[in-house]
Amino acid sequence: QVQLVESGGGLALPGGSLRLSCTASGRYLPNYTTGWYRQAPGKQRELVARIFSDNKTNYVDSVKGRFTISRDSSKNTVFLQMNSLKVEDTAVYYCNVATGVNYWGRGTLVTVSS
Repeated sequence: QVQLVESGGGLALPGGSLRLSCTASGRYLPNYTTGWYRQAPGKQRELVARIFSDNKTNYVDSVKGRFTISRDSSKNTVFLQMNSLKVEDTAVYYCNVATGVNYWGRGTLVTVSS
């Protein structure tokens, strides 16, 4: 009943930028907490950023000042603007919506490499 589709991943150079998008069907995203998570090779999945129904946001310390989560309510889409990318940002990035039940996208791969 909830489908999340991520896009925008790819290859970036260290110091470069990417913008990830998560478009939802089945729920109006601004009514829920929406987040981006990532899972790096050999690592557990971690929370990267969240945006709440009141538009407050939070971020894992490692991306503060570099990543920005936002949304376009008219498009039912949440974005993750990723600037000053580092090699350690390499991961599969997943969109999550917390409706009481957690819903996940299939992920989009971000590779930061020189």
